[in-house]
Order: sequence, then structure tokens, then C-alpha cells
Amino acid sequence: MAVIKTEGLTYVYGEGTPFRKVAVDHIDLEIEEGEFVGIIGHTGSGKSTLIQHFNGLLKPTEGSVYIDGEKLWDDKAKLRPIRFKVGLVFQYPEYQLFEETVYKDIAFGPKNMGLDDDEIDRRIKETARMVGLKPEMLEKSPFDLSGGQKRRVAIAGVMAMNPKVLILDEPASGLDPKGRERILSMLKDYHKQTGNTVLLVSHSMEDIAKNAQKILVMNKAKLFCYDETVKVFHRSEELRQMGLSVPQITRVFDRLKAMGIGLDDDVYTVKYAAELVLSMLKRREG
Repeated sequence: MAVIKTEGLTYVYGEGTPFRKVAVDHIDLEIEEGEFVGIIGHTGSGKSTLIQHFNGLLKPTEGSVYIDGEKLWDDKAKLRPIRFKVGLVFQYPEYQLFEETVYKDIAFGPKNMGLDDDEIDRRIKETARMVGLKPEMLEKSPFDLSGGQKRRVAIAGVMAMNPKVLILDEPASGLDPKGRERILSMLKDYHKQTGNTVLLVSHSMEDIAKNAQKILVMNKAKLFCYDETVKVFHRSEELRQMGLSVPQITRVFDRLKAMGIGLDDDVYTVKYAAELVLSMLKRREG
């Protein structure tokens, strides 16, 4: 079953003014429950506008959005509980931390859901463990933490609401390589442990290649494609033409193919590239 579905979704900024701009243009999309989806597109392609429709931050100019089979904006009284099903983490979420302790910051979302204290406590501790925060850190001020730790606290606050869909807009932006890898590994583990749907918006093709099962590509406000990761990166030349890169390892192997080296498979991760080269060497030795 599609946990997110759109029909003719269109959004226009500045309607009725000289600054009118179509940001999302008649998007028909179905994202199945439990998938890990990467979202890519050039700056201004409509990525951020699209994801803000998934939890009702924006109301479509035209078309419809369905979350877990329920139509957003059909009944305003039902909008709040539907929104709890979709957690949205904006870029640099640590700027939204405000409570006295890490514990209280993570508790903010579950409290707004009306959960009892025992359930809130259970979720906080479970989520803190999931994002790699030690128990003693829960009583610290979030402002005493490192940048990467603050980021994990902010993400934990959304995870603690246990949304069916977790959406993250550039969650590793601005972090050093170690912090970046920690955040992405955390998201992969979260997806594996919960089975919840994860949508990851990123400019890093390497991050998308390593984590996403499917990729959604936006181009000039339209949905260019939504397909399995390997099939999307197989269209590397089309991606380049719209100003997107492909993983560096893909470019290397595309060049090898152009030089006449027989490689039938599409390569988009370093791990798979290593396995492929080792397999070729073994065949030659045999």
C-alpha cells in the first residue's frame, strides 16, 4: 500500500502576482510503505516544496495528497493526527532546539501527541539509544553538545514521535566526514529496525547511492523519474544534462566502459565496484 500518494499535485508561489512561479507541477507519485527513498534535483527543482506537502505544511494549489490512505486537507479536523504520521526534519534542525535538557527537547513532540509519561519516557530512552546518545547526556543542556550531537538530538525528537514516514532535508549538511557518516549510518539502522518509510533529500549522490532503495528525481518542478537506484543511475547522461552529478565511482566505471573494458553492470557504490573488480580478476586468473 502507498503510504504517500499524490494526484496532480501542483503548487504555485505568488499566484496572481508578477512573481508567480510554479514550484511543483502536476506530480503523480506513489511511495510504498517501508521504502528508503532518495530525493535529488538541482537547486530550485521543487524538492523542498514537494516534501512540505507530505505533512501539510503547504496546501496544494491543485491536486491531492494522501497519507496512509487519508486525504490531506479533506477535513481540517483530521489534519493534525495525519500530520503526526509524517515527521519532517529540516536542514540544520539543531537551530530549533530550545529546551533546558536533551530529555525535554526529545519529549516535546511526544508530549504534543498526548502520550502518557511512561510512554514518553520509553520513547525518549529508546530513541536516544538509537541515535547514539548516552543516558547521561539526556540531562545535559543541548547547547553544551557538539554540532553533530545537537543534530542527533533534533532528529531524535522527530523519531520519538514514531512517524510512519520520516523525511530529512540534507541531514548531514555542514558536518565533518565522521559526523556525516554517523548520521547516515544512524538513519540506515533506524530504517532497518523500525521498517518505517524514510525519505532522504541530499545533494550527495554518494550518500543517496549507499542508502536509497529508490530515487525520486525532480527537474524544473516536474517529476523526472521515480525508480530503483540502479535504474536511475543507469541514466547518468540524462542526469548530467539536467545539472546533476552521479557518484564518482559511477563516472570512473562509465569511463572504463567507454575505453572498451567489458563491464555489463551499472556501478554506483565503491563496495560493489570492489566486488566487481575482484570477480573479474578471479575469472582472469582461472
